Amino acid sequence: MKLPSLLPLFLLAPLTGIAPTAQAEPGLYNLLVGTYTSGSSQGLYVYRFDSRAGQINGPLRVVKASNPSYLSLSRDGRTVFVVNENGRGSQGDDIGRATSYRFDPSNGRLQQISQVKTLGDHPTHSTLSPDGKFLFVANYSVEPEGSLAVLPVQDNSVLSPVAQIEFFQASKAHPERQVSGHVHGVTFSPDGQYLFAPDLGADKVFAYRYNPAKYERPLTLADTPYVPVPAGSGPRHLVFSADGRFAYLTLELTGQVMVFAHENGTLRQLQLYTLAPEGFNGRVGAGALHLSSDGRFLYAVNRGDDNHIDVFAVDPVEGTLSFIERHSVNGLEPREFAIDPTGRYLLVANQKSNQVKVFARDPQTGELGDELQSVDISMPSDLKFVAVP
Repeated sequence: MKLPSLLPLFLLAPLTGIAPTAQAEPGLYNLLVGTYTSGSSQGLYVYRFDSRAGQINGPLRVVKASNPSYLSLSRDGRTVFVVNENGRGSQGDDIGRATSYRFDPSNGRLQQISQVKTLGDHPTHSTLSPDGKFLFVANYSVEPEGSLAVLPVQDNSVLSPVAQIEFFQASKAHPERQVSGHVHGVTFSPDGQYLFAPDLGADKVFAYRYNPAKYERPLTLADTPYVPVPAGSGPRHLVFSADGRFAYLTLELTGQVMVFAHENGTLRQLQLYTLAPEGFNGRVGAGALHLSSDGRFLYAVNRGDDNHIDVFAVDPVEGTLSFIERHSVNGLEPREFAIDPTGRYLLVANQKSNQVKVFARDPQTGELGDELQSVDISMPSDLKFVAVP
């Protein structure tokens, strides 16, 4: 097995190591599962996850919804924001929407609060501003183009109509996937000052300065308005280290992970890793990626014909990656995954094999172990944990 390719590194001054985050005690957690509803799924599911045994139980609740594909939570876990990934060509509802729900973690009950249009097709990702005042939505679209939508959030978690919308020009490097802009993610820097939007169609990660005082236009382009990535690579999802000094990006179309140094809204490339093994000739599709809560390990999925998670150790000073292992997801098209709050398990939503898998995880080495459970769920797409009080 090859170690992934490495681009030249920029020299960095010594930095303080990434501060570890305490892992939760074993116990019961709500597991919220978003899905696509073109199959047998009813919408949004609430299960109970027992972190003492590594077992999913339920479902406890089922809420009928159209393509609730991605979930964002308020800080207290009492509000769930859902993007309804509808658009032209969708079965049933053909309008992209965002919905807010009041969530009772004691019994798993979800009650709809509001729903608004996102003014774009196929909203695929979202993030709530750290102050809770705006929901930012990535409208992926199929045609004519994707967009970044800004939805104000009222004090009672009611979503207001879109206040600001941003469009980006496609690179057209890929004759099918990059004919138009396709915003695929929205991520805040940990200090809450900058918002980043990877656009798969544009081959750029756009950067905005965030000012919540400007209610009608809280986003303005940062001093460095975007960072380009290799033509035809298709940036998808971005995550930051807890201290905000480093960022990690999946490149969907080339099946790679890119590492950046970050300072004041500017990303500077450090590394590029290829997720598939040497000699792999099948389809690739880098997707979800997440850091462990202590910041020591990065996990990234490669879909297509690969269907593995690559595990990396994160250098605590330079933020760079060292390859540890590849682990099969035991399924097809892992749309998302999540590490449970105790750090002892990793759950994978295998969209095209209609299952959520539970794998053992070693918090000390970062390595993944045996599959402990497989739960049948039609077209699962996202996983979020909320503690049971």
